Amino acid sequence: MLTAQSDPHSCAKPAEAVIKHLKLDIKLDFNVKQIEGEAIYTIEKSDSAREIWMDTRGIAIEGAWLDDGTAASYRFADEQAFLGRPLSVTLQKNTKSVRIKYRTSTDAAALQWLDPSQTGDGKSPFVFTQGQAILTRTWIPVQDSPGIRFTWEATIQVPSEFMAVMSGKNVQEHNENGKYTCRMELPVPAYLIALAAGDIRFQPIGSRCGVYAEPGMLDKAAKEFADMEKMLLAAEQLYGPYAWGRYDVIVLPASFPFGGMENPRLTFATPTIIAGDGSLTALIAHELAHSWSGNLVTNSNWDDFWLNEGFTVYFERRIMEALYGKSYADMLEVLGYKDLQETLADLGKDNADTQLKLKLEGRDPDDGMTDIAYEKGCFLLVYLEKQVGRESFDSFLNRYFKEFAFKGITTERFLHYLKSRNGLRLTPEVLAVVEKWILKPGLPGECTQPDSERFKQVEAMVPRILAGEKAARNETKLWVTHEWLHFIRSLPENLDQLKAASLDKQYGFSQSGNSEIRFAWLNYRLNRGDMSVISSVDAFLGAVGRRKFVLPLYKAMMKQAAMQETAKSIYAKHRDAYHAVTRQSVDEVMGRP
Repeated sequence: MLTAQSDPHSCAKPAEAVIKHLKLDIKLDFNVKQIEGEAIYTIEKSDSAREIWMDTRGIAIEGAWLDDGTAASYRFADEQAFLGRPLSVTLQKNTKSVRIKYRTSTDAAALQWLDPSQTGDGKSPFVFTQGQAILTRTWIPVQDSPGIRFTWEATIQVPSEFMAVMSGKNVQEHNENGKYTCRMELPVPAYLIALAAGDIRFQPIGSRCGVYAEPGMLDKAAKEFADMEKMLLAAEQLYGPYAWGRYDVIVLPASFPFGGMENPRLTFATPTIIAGDGSLTALIAHELAHSWSGNLVTNSNWDDFWLNEGFTVYFERRIMEALYGKSYADMLEVLGYKDLQETLADLGKDNADTQLKLKLEGRDPDDGMTDIAYEKGCFLLVYLEKQVGRESFDSFLNRYFKEFAFKGITTERFLHYLKSRNGLRLTPEVLAVVEKWILKPGLPGECTQPDSERFKQVEAMVPRILAGEKAARNETKLWVTHEWLHFIRSLPENLDQLKAASLDKQYGFSQSGNSEIRFAWLNYRLNRGDMSVISSVDAFLGAVGRRKFVLPLYKAMMKQAAMQETAKSIYAKHRDAYHAVTRQSVDEVMGRP
């Protein structure tokens, strides 16, 4: 059924012609760092439509054909910053499908081609994609809007020694000819089409879960993610059957710019969550939760991003509570609240970007991917839960996921549903608070600051540890990552650098194998002008590409006049190893054009 859905970040005109199925046949060339091949689009169109519009950015079109075999005329509209060049293909009255032959540019923003030295094992090249928000158009000509869903299938040719996987039904074993097929039989938006290829192996974890990774990472990842099947069962008990069949994770090389990406059936994950003790796997719970909030029910455009992420953070914490108890989930909630406060302070509480409903037309939608969508969105749902009780709120969410399954949703539609007979039967006063929460900047006074008994114990321990009590050091042996993060955040602003160095020597923060702890410590020291950690910062920034870690450390250095030249030197050394998403953000901080 054609839709009038509009999206300021896509040239698609779905009310006229829209993709219903995509068939890819592509070849990955690791030598020239290009993808080439063809895409066949099964389309639906109105009787009067004589063209179909698609998004492209940096893609070369080598020809287009209609389903009757005739060559189709096509043209590009003017290129627009970050949006790319809209592509129009002329259709005939009875056209049912279109075939396009194309190749990507060598610097396609979604793709990162890694040399062997940039991978975990250091032996073979690797490539992966990152499509969110509007980067899929850099490796596939496509209607790149989250409000447009279609099924897809793909044949991928790679060198015979490599394996290729995508965000669909994958094989689990290497084959000899380097040709792989993948299929997604449920309709998804373009940003959820993802590809990875390299020296990849698979190991099962339970009946429906498993992990892909480079050989040297595989056993570590499988051990770290041992609770994946339990997470999946807990999620289903909360909000209904898992719709996607399998839930697998691929651990990518360290340059992957995000903690995780919720690509259906195959979450893409950073190796920085491999801590050795399973303490950072809330991220897996988060990406799994996206199988309902985001992948099943999707924001119709990027102004409504909070509908993906706010729901997912709430769901993630419910999964973690079900598995590890309320005290564990409380710690996550407090850390999230503190992250939200820092974002509000950074953006300014009156900034329109602190609204849940954003206004991103004319801007890169990546600008809206902040803790506002994640944490402010989550705390709105916490507020609603408190108004009606957990049982009623869970019933509402189950109805919501069923009602909007495989559909896009806007903030306005969510508010309408909230007020409907299937909604929560809220009082006018509470509804007014909800609308203020969504449509106004800052954080409403009705947002209750969370607390954690375990964190209170950490806070009581801080002066004892600073005083050098041996007994206090022994009591920290059972702390998990979150307690250490809260400890670092609770240290005095004016902590003496000698005392800080002594703490680092005792606990090994700056050399920690736990990336969250290492980052928190280095960020704490840099923001207090401590030059003594620069070598550790340099080493860390050369080992990770996750934007959550990379961007704040460069920001911290650039705020210190004495560190600015050092920061520029470090960035120049490591920049080429970062994904385009990370480079774009750090370039702005460094004043690069």
